[in-house]
Amino acid sequence: MLDKISITGLRVRGRHGVYEHERENGQEFVVDAVLWLDTSPAAAADDLSRTADYGSITSRLAGIVAGEPVALIETLAQRLAAACLADDAVREAEVTVHKPQAPLAQDVADIAITIRRSAP
Repeated sequence: MLDKISITGLRVRGRHGVYEHERENGQEFVVDAVLWLDTSPAAAADDLSRTADYGSITSRLAGIVAGEPVALIETLAQRLAAACLADDAVREAEVTVHKPQAPLAQDVADIAITIRRSAP
């Protein structure tokens, strides 16, 4: 049985989108990540090196959102999930990317994608 660590509501300004004005002006993205792992070795030893360092992972996620622009939030979500799985302790990751200011003709509160990936 795997345990989970949740990172909720990471807000980062990024320049992702299909339209030129999205890349020029940027907008806020919100990221949620759920990391599945076995935390029992870390708990038994009270040792950070035996679990996922969520501070480090959060910094990596923020850097990706603030970094190189992509057209699709699907691509952004994939990159974020890969960053989570780069931590040796993480066996599965679920990432949700929210784009609350998506340029739409209709009034919506949020557009989001959620993906779940497993370590190879």
